[in-house]
Amino acid sequence: MDFSNRLKQLRTEAGLTQLQLAQRLGITKSVISFYELSERAPSPDVLIRLARVFHVSTDYLLGLDKRETIDITGISKKDVAILRALAESLRHK
Repeated sequence: MDFSNRLKQLRTEAGLTQLQLAQRLGITKSVISFYELSERAPSPDVLIRLARVFHVSTDYLLGLDKRETIDITGISKKDVAILRALAESLRHK
């Protein structure tokens, strides 16, 4: 999946409009539209901000890494271990 499709997928899964995402990033709605239409590519700074908004890596956004990430900030080490075990179990399902 290329950047434009991945961005649109992440945005819609997050329930954000192009305008809402643009406002979070401090850019215009038309820039988001250009990204999703593959007419422009984001600067490194915007790419980093997008990764932070969606809690993914920049490599994931660019299609270099197929793994999705989950933000575990504020979760106890015990609960992180449970999440890892669950993920591993689901992989082998």
